Amino acid sequence: MSTFERHTLDNGLRIVTANLPHAQSVTCMLMLAAGSRYETAETNGIAHFSEHMFFKGTHKRPDTKLISGEIDAIGGQINAFTSKEYTAYYVRCAAEARDTALDVIVDMLRNSLFDPNEIEREKGVIIEEMNMYTDTPRDYIGYVYEQLLYGDQPLGWDVLGRKETIRDATRDTFMSYVGEWYQPSRMVLGIGGRIGDDVLERVNELLGDMPAQETPRPPALQPHVNGRVKVHSKQSEQAHIIVGVPSYPIEHPDRYALQMVASVLGGGMSSRLFIEVRERRGLAYYVFGLNHSYTDAGSLYAQAGVDINRIDDAVSTIAAELKKIAAEPVPSDELEKARSFTKGRFVLELESPQGLTLFGLRREVLEGRAPDLEEILTALDRVTGEDVQRVAADLIRDEQLRLAVIGPFDDAERFEKLL
Repeated sequence: MSTFERHTLDNGLRIVTANLPHAQSVTCMLMLAAGSRYETAETNGIAHFSEHMFFKGTHKRPDTKLISGEIDAIGGQINAFTSKEYTAYYVRCAAEARDTALDVIVDMLRNSLFDPNEIEREKGVIIEEMNMYTDTPRDYIGYVYEQLLYGDQPLGWDVLGRKETIRDATRDTFMSYVGEWYQPSRMVLGIGGRIGDDVLERVNELLGDMPAQETPRPPALQPHVNGRVKVHSKQSEQAHIIVGVPSYPIEHPDRYALQMVASVLGGGMSSRLFIEVRERRGLAYYVFGLNHSYTDAGSLYAQAGVDINRIDDAVSTIAAELKKIAAEPVPSDELEKARSFTKGRFVLELESPQGLTLFGLRREVLEGRAPDLEEILTALDRVTGEDVQRVAADLIRDEQLRLAVIGPFDDAERFEKLL
């Protein structure tokens, strides 16, 4: 039996369900193939700002308190998030409250007021969110790194936008963005957990009358080269660094071998990076490695928070570990440990209705299908040591290494020689 069932309404809106009869809860999540890479320079930040505004009131529930109060009344949780390639809105609640959850989410997305006074008020909230993000270097370093990789184009812009575009936003800005991208062909509704009866009928009642409308594609990623090092100067007691290389898009045939490379490097407290950087050398409190892929790009990288007086050692050590996995075969026992780690974390991620629903929707939105879980586990089992070294050697070359730094430094050149 497949993990997910997929249905499509006449208007193109997709429904992905994952029935877990033993669960006591249900997650209702509506995800759109639209995020910050769908913006222009003039509207950078509007995808995330729109996410906020959908909570500010509808014709039926005209203010935030009525929306949140209805979910509180069923003991549920409501939230949303915006990324570069998708945006999602969801409610987690007891299974018997499913219809209330669906009604609230759909009402928000179809009938929001976008009241000009609320827009003006929320601008201050967004700008304070930006300030908090900028003052949290462990999070902000990811933006600095992607700016280095992708430059002045949507994948290189911050999801939160720029203060000037936020301040300039009007109701027309929102209506234009939502009208262009919030269309049935880009929407996937996911329901996971104890989903109950008559799901398709209920969804069709709520969303089946949305008119189908074609949407454009976002601009293709343009090649970008802007040096190998980017420094964001900030007075601090600790430096935050990312050392990485460009990698593969999300649907690349070597995606699972690449995932294994990342696990060997930085998956867990017995990974190469954790042992070498933290345990043996004491250079960092936190360090990890992972691969993050978009539909047409990706990056394999290591991130760490390091002693500002030993940053050179930290950068050199991380770069050496990246080069080592490209130059030397991974021992079979280490490979099997990384495989078990990767599979185990994947299974844990999908243990809850929310995790399972999020996985299915993300795959459906970005790749057009939600695979069975056994398919993923089988693909990981097929990865060989030769695959891992081949992929690592293909990606990790001296000229491809990139470094982003946040700390009390202003000279990018001093770090070039460390790579």
